[in-house]
Amino acid sequence: MSVEAVKDKVWKKCGTSVNSMRLELYDDCKNKLRDLSDDSRPLGFCSPLGGFRIHIIDLDPSSVTSGGWLEDTSLVEKYSISEDEYNKRSGTFRKFKEQMASQNPSAFRNKMSDDYMEDLCTNIKVGDRCEVDPGEKRGVVKYVGRAEALGPGFWIGVQYDEPLGKHDGIVKGTRYFQCPPLCGAMVRPDKVKVILWPSQVQIF
Repeated sequence: MSVEAVKDKVWKKCGTSVNSMRLELYDDCKNKLRDLSDDSRPLGFCSPLGGFRIHIIDLDPSSVTSGGWLEDTSLVEKYSISEDEYNKRSGTFRKFKEQMASQNPSAFRNKMSDDYMEDLCTNIKVGDRCEVDPGEKRGVVKYVGRAEALGPGFWIGVQYDEPLGKHDGIVKGTRYFQCPPLCGAMVRPDKVKVILWPSQVQIF
């Protein structure tokens, strides 16, 4: 498969024109190996291995991805409210929940067992490449087990390839694993799909 054929596949998936793409090849340690600038050259010429990835840069200035609009959430104006102001409001979900809990306490007792979703962890182990829903975010499994800070049952700690997470492996004061800032996440096992990498780079 040529570099141009790879671009054509990406174009059919995301709509970015072939002429507006720049492709870069990275290894499984996030090191950039080379620019894939020769469209006629076969991808195999670069000797990609399992775990390598192709990074796509959209060069179209009119694209919605330009300027970081799809990655940098700081560019999006957000509504915020302090805890005190929220607590003063009536008709909120928090007030409704408190009212329901006072009327029927048994309905709000924690019915989740300490072994919740343990069976789904059978084929997930630390070091596995994985994909996390929603968003098909990719990364590496860094932790498998219970996390009392988050609630009963089993959790999966993931280090994302990109800074799409919420922390560096510390959750509510407890370190579950080590990773760069904003690359870490703790998710339920049913949101994690282990990726069995083929011998060559695949474009999904």
